[in-house]
Amino acid sequence: MSPPGTPIALNYFNYFSEIEGYFWKKRGAHLLVSPLDWAIMESWQKAEIPLAAVLKGIDRAFESFQRSRRAGSGRSLKSLAYCVDAVLQVADELQETAAGTGPQAKPAAREAQETFSREELRSYVRRNIEKLDCVAVKCSNRQPTLAPAVREVSANLSETLTLLDSPGGLDLEDLERRFTSLEEKLLAAATMYASEDILLGIRREMDRQLSPYRRKMTSAQLAQVERQYIHKRLFEEFGLPRLSLFYML
Repeated sequence: MSPPGTPIALNYFNYFSEIEGYFWKKRGAHLLVSPLDWAIMESWQKAEIPLAAVLKGIDRAFESFQRSRRAGSGRSLKSLAYCVDAVLQVADELQETAAGTGPQAKPAAREAQETFSREELRSYVRRNIEKLDCVAVKCSNRQPTLAPAVREVSANLSETLTLLDSPGGLDLEDLERRFTSLEEKLLAAATMYASEDILLGIRREMDRQLSPYRRKMTSAQLAQVERQYIHKRLFEEFGLPRLSLFYML
């Protein structure tokens, strides 16, 4: 939802944990977030919906739910799927407001301090390399055609360690683009080499979880959530790590 060319806000790398914690607080219960809820959060992040818009939309959705018959009958709001429309409405409102303010000035170098230390980033990259190498070994027996793709991504990820050792400022946006690109390669390989049974099982599971909320979403919203759901579940199926900095926290 951000205008083209808008830089990633560095403090947004805690995007998922902020939404998760806020949703728990509104529900009054500390429960595990479902795969569907994760897919919805990921769809918002991919659409670059600001964190403030998500939190305000959640507030609005809870207010609407409290006025509904379901709340009167003692039911609770169980999924972020109920918040999708409200979040997108708030995001559109914020975008319309921002359109009249003109281009935003880029933050000064001092203000754009690194969100993570170099050592934290190195540890994160090394952990993901180790995970990928373990997956490649396991795939050598179960999914031999997937193993070379995983090893290639592991090798590419190792190259980013050189960037972390280079002097000067660290461009987190560029690093995030690199990690996202590598994650997309993993997703393409996992999708290509997953068996028909695995893909069918994931889609059946997804359809069951989405069924109560399909009428509340547009076709575009549904398509985005479905993509993110399949992405998440395929990575879980093969034990692949998420590489984006959004999963570092």
